[in-house]
Amino acid sequence: MNRYLLATYSVEGGAADAPPEEMQEFMRRVAAVEADMDAAGAFVFGGALHGPDTATVLRPAQSEAIMTDGPFVESKEHIAGFYIIDAEDLDAALGWAGRVVAAIGHPIEVRPFRATGRVEV
Repeated sequence: MNRYLLATYSVEGGAADAPPEEMQEFMRRVAAVEADMDAAGAFVFGGALHGPDTATVLRPAQSEAIMTDGPFVESKEHIAGFYIIDAEDLDAALGWAGRVVAAIGHPIEVRPFRATGRVEV
């Protein structure tokens, strides 16, 4: 099995501003895809992120890192959350990503995941 990152993106004023009934339907669709991933043994872990206005960016400087309020870049789209999944190959990862896109209605970036340190899940 290979691991893949499915990075979910959101657009300013997106789902967070939706009426409660739309948000409930959104969460139902997401929960259904996550349950299917889990049942198939593909789900490793995932999470949602707070908005980009909560980010802190550290940049290298001569003697120490310089901190600024985020986000890293000004954009209408931002990373909203992610999944780390196990998939046989890229085609299988893209299949799961397509299901998530259908559930959330926002773009997803798929990348092979390379663990560089201790990973416990």
